[in-house]
Amino acid sequence: MNLNPQHQFASKASQLLSWGHWFTFGNIALVLLISLSYLWADSAPTTWLGRLYMVVTWLSHTSFITFLAFVLTIFPLSLVFPYPRHIRGMAALVATLGLSALSLDAFVYFQLGYHLNMGSLGEIVSLLWQTLNGQPALTTILAVGLVSSFFAFELLISNFAWRHLAELKQLRFPRYAAASLVSCFALSHSIHIWADANSYFDITKQDNVLPMSYPTTAKSLLARHDLLDIDSYKQATTLGLEHQKSAYVAPESLPECKANAQQQVSVLVFANQTRLNEFLATQADLTQYKGLLQPSLHDDSIFNLIYGLPALYKAALMDNQQAPVWSKSLITQRGFTQLEFLTPNPDAAIEFIYLDNDAPLPSFAPEHQLVAFSLAAPTQQILVNGSFYTNSSAFKRLNSLLQPADITATLLAATLGCNDLASVATLGHDVVSQSTEQGVNYTQGVFVAYKKDRITLVAADGSYKHISAAEGFLIDQKLDVPFLVQSIKQLKRFSPKTQQ
Repeated sequence: MNLNPQHQFASKASQLLSWGHWFTFGNIALVLLISLSYLWADSAPTTWLGRLYMVVTWLSHTSFITFLAFVLTIFPLSLVFPYPRHIRGMAALVATLGLSALSLDAFVYFQLGYHLNMGSLGEIVSLLWQTLNGQPALTTILAVGLVSSFFAFELLISNFAWRHLAELKQLRFPRYAAASLVSCFALSHSIHIWADANSYFDITKQDNVLPMSYPTTAKSLLARHDLLDIDSYKQATTLGLEHQKSAYVAPESLPECKANAQQQVSVLVFANQTRLNEFLATQADLTQYKGLLQPSLHDDSIFNLIYGLPALYKAALMDNQQAPVWSKSLITQRGFTQLEFLTPNPDAAIEFIYLDNDAPLPSFAPEHQLVAFSLAAPTQQILVNGSFYTNSSAFKRLNSLLQPADITATLLAATLGCNDLASVATLGHDVVSQSTEQGVNYTQGVFVAYKKDRITLVAADGSYKHISAAEGFLIDQKLDVPFLVQSIKQLKRFSPKTQQ
C-alpha cells in the first residue's frame, strides 16, 4: 500500500498522532498534579541540590511515564484502528484507568510508604478494606466522584485537542516544554549517577519515591527515615549509630487504667542463667516458653522490658530520667503506682526485680504471678533467642517469637486490664489479642525487623542480612522493602516527625 500524504488512511493516522501528542500533554499536567502527593508523603530534602533533584525528577520522570503509557497503549491503537471518534473514546477510557491506578498507588504510598506490588497485596487490601469500612458512604462517593472527574477531564481534553488541532499546531510552547522536560530527564539521571557514586544520601534517599523509579536499597531506605549514619558510612565503618538517639514524643492523650490494687505481677530479671536455674528449682509451678528474642546488650534488653520501647528512645528518656509513660496513667486503689526500677516494690502493680550473683533469691506465694528470664550471656550476636518462665495464663497460647517489650504490654493488657494503655504507650504486643509474628527493635545501631522465623538486621552502613530466629543460620533472600517500610514506621511511632 502506498501511504502518501494524500491517502485517507495516512491522513487520519497523521492527525491522530498529532492529536495524541496534545492529549498526552494535557495528561502530563494532571499527572504532575497527582504525583505531588508522593513528594508530600516523605520529608523534604535538606540541601539545595536535593531539592533541585526532587523538582527535576518530578517533572521529567512523571512526564516520561505518562508519555510511555501513551506509546504503549494509544499510539498502536491509532495505527491499527485509525477511526478518530472510537480512538478518542478508547483513549479517554484507558487514560481514566491509568489515572485511577496512579491515584490508588499514591494513596497506598501516602498511607503505607510503598507502591502497589504483589508482595504486599495483603496489607494493601487490608488498608482499602479498613478505609471503606471506616466511612463507607463517604469513601464510595469520593472514589466514584474521582473516577468520574477523570473520565470527564479526558473527554474534555480529547475533544478540545481534536477540534482545535490546527490551531494547536501553530503554537511554539510545546517545543520549549518538550526540550525542558528532556533536559530535566538528562539532568536528573546525571545528578543521581553522581550522588550514587559519592554517597550523597539527600538525593539517593529519594529513590523509589515516584512510581516506576529507582529500586530502593537498604541504604536509601534508612537514609529516608533518618536511621543511617552518613558520616560513618562514608568512613566505611559499621554499627555507627551506637550513640545516635531519637527524640521521644509521648502520646498526646493517655487512657487511665484503674487496676485492681490486689493484683500484682513481679518480673524477675536474672544476671545469668545459673542464677535463674537456682530460682527455678524453688518454683516448680513456672512454665517454660521458648522464643524470647532479646538484645544481647543488657541495657537495651532492660530498657525494652521496662519502657516497652526499642532502644532508639533510650538516650532521650534516660537522659531526662523519665519514668515509663505507661506508669503515669496506671492507677490503683492506693493512688498512683510508684515505679521503682529493678528493685522490689510492694506498692507497684508491676514490679521489676534485678537479681545479680549476690542478691538473695526471693520467695513468692504460689498464687503470685511471676515472669522470670535471664539476660543474655556475652556474645558477638546482636540478638539472642532464649526462654522465659511464667505462671501467668496470659502466655499460654504463645507459639511465636516474643520480645521483652511484649512481656510488659501483655501484663498491662491481659493481667491488669489496661489494653488501651498498653497499645498507646508501648510498641509491645499483647499476646492474648495480638499476633507476635512480626516485630521491630533497635539495638547497638542496628535496625531489627522480624517476621515469623526470619529476622532482618540492617546495620548503620546500609548492609543487611536475614537470619533464622530458631537456628541462627543465614537466609539468602532479597530485601523485602514494603515490610521494612512498615517496620520503620512502627519503630518511629514516637519520634517527632510521626507525631505531627
